[in-house]
Amino acid sequence: MELQNFDTAGFLRDSWQQQPLLIRNPWARWDNPIEPDELAGLACEDEVEARIVTHGVDGWRLEHGPFPESRFAELGPKEWTLLVQAADHHVPQVAALIEPFRFIPDWRIDDVMVSCAADEGGVGPHFDQYDVFLIQGLGKRRWQIGPKCDDASPLLNHGDLRLLANFEATQEWVLEPGDILYVPPGFGHNGIAVGDNCITYSVGFRAPSRSELIGSWSDDLLEAMNDDDRYGDPDLEAQANPGEITSAAINRLHAMITEKLGDRAAFARWFGQYNTTPKYPEMDWQPEDHISETEVAELLASGEALRRNPASRFSFIRQDDGTTLLFVDGQEYQCSGAQAEFAQQICGHANLVADARQASSQQTVQMAAALINKGNLAFDQGD
Repeated sequence: MELQNFDTAGFLRDSWQQQPLLIRNPWARWDNPIEPDELAGLACEDEVEARIVTHGVDGWRLEHGPFPESRFAELGPKEWTLLVQAADHHVPQVAALIEPFRFIPDWRIDDVMVSCAADEGGVGPHFDQYDVFLIQGLGKRRWQIGPKCDDASPLLNHGDLRLLANFEATQEWVLEPGDILYVPPGFGHNGIAVGDNCITYSVGFRAPSRSELIGSWSDDLLEAMNDDDRYGDPDLEAQANPGEITSAAINRLHAMITEKLGDRAAFARWFGQYNTTPKYPEMDWQPEDHISETEVAELLASGEALRRNPASRFSFIRQDDGTTLLFVDGQEYQCSGAQAEFAQQICGHANLVADARQASSQQTVQMAAALINKGNLAFDQGD
């Protein structure tokens, strides 16, 4: 799927993380990837994160799945929304919606959430801390956009939903199938279904907070430290006032922290693992039958294509010495030569046919076999 006549450079310059943008049906042909009944079926599965938001005389209500099939028969004709998180992990056609937006780095991608709403259904006015492309799949939805919000913006007193208490729309559009609305972080927005079977795809892009980075990076550093690494001052001299913490002591103490936190190479390796940690690490995608390196070598040499598991996260970092660090679902692989070329290409493409140099590389074959047996890759043989 591709966006037609879409000015990527202009979008990144004028809209990305700056202001909302309505994009009227930019597809050569729009085909809705999933039907309401199929989405409801996903919401009944144990391994799928699903929610139902209803609105009535008693206010807003949130329910968590998995849901029994009977729950959908109990829902009324209006004001309810089914939300299924990470539908791209389970439905390849939904995963394909990410491809047109890969001018944004993959490490920023979160997932594709799918919502199906009855007439007047929605989740209420709210704001997010991430960028999102809202693609209308079926039916119509009225989107209202408000001003930018932050942590000081008043919220309704609700234990489960972070809904804006004083939402006032400044822009409003009705989206039809194929239309896209981009909403940057912080902008209040409210989507309301116009009619039944309103399906919307939310392609979300995550952004770590400073506190999240510092906290998680520090936690990782602490695991490798020992109690013997302590402050020392063998050059200590007598002070005029023993109550003073001198500049020399502060400098030494500060250096004990910043030397560790400031190790860029160590941070890069940590972040590659941290950022590619699966959204649902408890999920096991390993194939029932493992493949041997010999089989992998033969299939690569014969030109069989590899495809990535949409639920797996792939990223790479170039090293100063010319090698490549590949990160897949939190695991690190050090690569060089043909193996590094393979690693970079599989990060850039959902499907890959290895060239002759890569297929004949023992390191490439070993890594490909490991990734296949972990469920990160699979040969695209029509299975």
